[in-house]
Order: sequence, then C-alpha cells, then structure tokens
Amino acid sequence: MDASEYRKDPCGASALPLWKTERIAVPEHMRVVRDDAYDSAQYAAWHDTRYFKLRHDLKNLKKPALPDGYEPISPDAAALARHICACYDEEGVTAEELEAYRAHPVYDGALWLALAADGGEIAASGIAELDKRIGEGVLEWIQVSHAYRRQGLGAFVVRELLRRMKQSGAAFATVSGKLDGKTNPLALYEACGFGDRTVWHILTK
Repeated sequence: MDASEYRKDPCGASALPLWKTERIAVPEHMRVVRDDAYDSAQYAAWHDTRYFKLRHDLKNLKKPALPDGYEPISPDAAALARHICACYDEEGVTAEELEAYRAHPVYDGALWLALAADGGEIAASGIAELDKRIGEGVLEWIQVSHAYRRQGLGAFVVRELLRRMKQSGAAFATVSGKLDGKTNPLALYEACGFGDRTVWHILTK
C-alpha cells in the first residue's frame, strides 16, 4: 500500500495501521471488507465481527488534568499484561507478547502508561505506538479496571498518550476496536476528539 495514499484516508484505506498492513497477510479463511463494500448475502455463511477505525488530527491538544488520587507510572510488561487480562472477559495478552512489542519498529517506551491508585494498584493503562515514517500514532490497548470506571481515567490515558505522540512527532493518530463490544470504546474515543469513523467487517469461516 502506498504510504501517501494511506495518509489521505487512513480509516478507509485499511482496517489496520500502515505498518501492520505491510507486514500481515490475510489468511485464506478470513476476509476484511469495508462496510460500504459489504454484502450480507455474499457472506451469509461467514462469521462477522465488526470493527471501527477512527482518526485524530492531533490539533489543539492540551495537557489533560489527572484526577486526584492517581499517579502516572511507567509499567513493565508483566504488570500491563496482568491489568489488561483483569479488564477483559474475552481478550487478553501475555507478558511475553507485550515484551515482543519492544522489537516492533514503532515501539516507543514513553507511550506505555499506567495510572496507579493509592496503594500502587493499577487503575488504568494504555499502550500506543508511533510509526515515524509517516507520522502515524496508534492506540493499541486502553483499559480501566472495573472498580475505577466512570472517573475520567480512560479519557486521561487517551488524551495523555495523544499528547505524547504529538511531542514525539506524530502527525495524526488512529485507533480501532470492536464496534459491538461490551465496553463500547467508540464513545470514549469520539469524546476524546477522534472522528472519520469507518466500519470494517472481519469475516471468518
């Protein structure tokens, strides 16, 4: 995929960030179809999971206000993996998988963030990456522990990672997630300034 074309419409050009699009081949048992090209009759026998992809132009970003009682920390892979797994019923990741992120060409240690509550427990966390070739920042994992939700922690993590991306040279940011997920992450990202929503169908047999 041509990088200049991707930058014009990152949400419509690919369901994945550019660096992943270049490295990952779609398996034979899978199809990735943009919503405007999706035909439900054609794919009636396929399992359909809908994903959204959004873009942020990184303009007019301000340092977000951290809610009282929390401290930003730089978590290690093991702590992040435990927190991610505790936040989701159906998704998870191992410390080894997160350690492998450090070998990615888009890895940036400053874009691993957690918020510790009093006592040191991680209440919210996030991982982002930065493709400096085209200036694309990518939000990968954003999560808040069940007991700490509805306190603005997710919004703080997203906005702080966006600010750090821009400081590191990002020109825009993208994020994707399940459109029909239980946690409804789409509302959080749109509240934080993301737009250009595009829906993609990940179809498997």
